[in-house]
Amino acid sequence: MDICETHENASKCSVNTMECFMVLSTQAQKISIATLCGLFGTLCIFENSLVLYLIFSSPGTRKKPSYLFISSLALADILASIIFVCSFVNFHVVNETDFSKEMFLLQLGGVNTSFSASLSSLLLTALDRYISISRPSEYKLLMTRKRAWIALGVLWVTCATIASLPLLGWNCCTLNSTCSQLFPFVDHNYVLSWICFIMVLLGCIIYAYTHVLWRAHQHVAYMEKHQVQVGKQNTRMRMDVMLAKTLVMVLTVLVLCWSPVLVLMIYSTFARLSNHLRKVFAFCSTLCLLNSMVNPIIYALRSKELYSSLRMAFSQLRRQLKASEESPEAESTHKSSMIETICEDMRVT
Repeated sequence: MDICETHENASKCSVNTMECFMVLSTQAQKISIATLCGLFGTLCIFENSLVLYLIFSSPGTRKKPSYLFISSLALADILASIIFVCSFVNFHVVNETDFSKEMFLLQLGGVNTSFSASLSSLLLTALDRYISISRPSEYKLLMTRKRAWIALGVLWVTCATIASLPLLGWNCCTLNSTCSQLFPFVDHNYVLSWICFIMVLLGCIIYAYTHVLWRAHQHVAYMEKHQVQVGKQNTRMRMDVMLAKTLVMVLTVLVLCWSPVLVLMIYSTFARLSNHLRKVFAFCSTLCLLNSMVNPIIYALRSKELYSSLRMAFSQLRRQLKASEESPEAESTHKSSMIETICEDMRVT
């Protein structure tokens, strides 16, 4: 008998109701989820922290609005990894139910905020590339550091507000409405609204990148016809085209990783989910971590500025390690020379 059916007659806001959402029934499934979360989460935190260090350690990259948006993406992915892994493993693997409804909605709000901010940062990056390629002569006037910081502030406040709505009252307990089949205490209509919000973001990103790729194709054709004319404008356009291709790769990975989760969430708003589909949803949720882990790898491989900063950081670390290995030898040589000097002085006296 389905455990959720046993709670249909009970209060849907009871803490015991969360047990029907703990769909991992075998130890092998729990170990698999814990392994995936631990691996993806650890690599994601390390890689995105490295990206933040490379960006803010270089005066050239930290002043550019493009890299401010990438920094916001890296920060969102770090927060998503920490909050998602801790709450997801605690819920599905440890099966912890000793917390209140408000605490669960707070954790869910943190996960939604970070993942929504990650996707919104990709939207700002896409708009940045859109302006850079469609209006290159006015780019520096339109995309300033001040406007970039304002856009990031609006982004994070908006994502945090939308994610906090269930905690603020838009939940099936307060409204006495239909609950979601995938998340405890969450209102069915809120899930549908959040899906629409994510689909709008994806639609805007796809539109921006479609235009970017079209302009990039035009630019490549123009460069093939006018190979003699190579100047600063052409150099900047080549950089923009390369970065646009990089971000299209990020978008492709994003869609591939998020599509299974979004499809199941959409399906849950129209049909009854079985326990098997809930287990599939739990495993597909880890693909969101995979997306956050792959993003910084693409930056390091495709961005020349970040790649050069990474090489400089590794070379500096190599020099420091080499110096630390040589210092004990130098110290022992210095000590032996001092001993020889003292011995010679003793012979003279």
